[in-house]
Amino acid sequence: MNVQHDVPIGPMTTYRVGGHAELFARVESLDDLTEVTSLVRERGVDVLVVGNGSNLLVADAGFAGLAVVLGESFASIDIVGSVVTAGGAASLPVTARRTAAAGLTGFEWAVGVPGSIGGAVRMNAGGHGSDMAASLTRVRVVDLRRGDDGWMAASDLALAYRHSSITAAQLVVTAELALAFGDRERAEAEISEIVRWRREHQPGGQNAGSVFTNPPDDSAGRLIDAAGCKGLRRGSAAVSEKHANFFIADAGGRADDVHALMREVQRRVLEVHGVHLEPETRLVGFDSDSRLEVEG
Repeated sequence: MNVQHDVPIGPMTTYRVGGHAELFARVESLDDLTEVTSLVRERGVDVLVVGNGSNLLVADAGFAGLAVVLGESFASIDIVGSVVTAGGAASLPVTARRTAAAGLTGFEWAVGVPGSIGGAVRMNAGGHGSDMAASLTRVRVVDLRRGDDGWMAASDLALAYRHSSITAAQLVVTAELALAFGDRERAEAEISEIVRWRREHQPGGQNAGSVFTNPPDDSAGRLIDAAGCKGLRRGSAAVSEKHANFFIADAGGRADDVHALMREVQRRVLEVHGVHLEPETRLVGFDSDSRLEVEG
């Protein structure tokens, strides 16, 4: 396995801004994972699993550790009856379309989430009234720091709203989903409706989806809008005029500007509403004094 040095990983995220990783490895096999585990244990470096980069903001200063990306060999999707076995690198939208085409229901929501299966398990991704916890039965997890490799039941993952017990050093290699048999045409129609709704209500451009999690019984987007933050700009980053909980990074912009915008919006919402917004975006490489209280 070829471990590279000083590789730009900011452009691998959907924000397409940010710095480099000190070390980088693209894993194509289980043997590669064994090598990565050995490297992590020998050097004691921090680990970042990049996935599709759809929920990451990497500081312009970069990440002083090992960034890991699963290769195409981990993107398989196998369907046997109503059981779906998907690799950690499998695309959520592709999995949603494949399962609907097979006449299975329960995963249509994932067509609008531009992430990977592994990342979706870690954050219990969801939308349109459902999430990973609704269909996940078990996962195969490799701990890159301890070397453990085994299956875990979904009930052992502490799945909650945008949360699981999967740590930064644990990599989801495979996930198993239990779906239900249904009507293919109806499932595909629901997928088309979700795609239409998202295009109508959510912006394009360089963004990572929802920036903050929704507080109980409220919407982060509503709070941000009511605090007068739509269109607010900090340098090369702006709050979307279309959906206030989406922040857009300019082409060639700076991750630190996105981060500064997050802090300012968080401050204004707290000042106006008395609500502390919790980041849904994972912040990587930022100083501990400016982390917005999120694990990176």
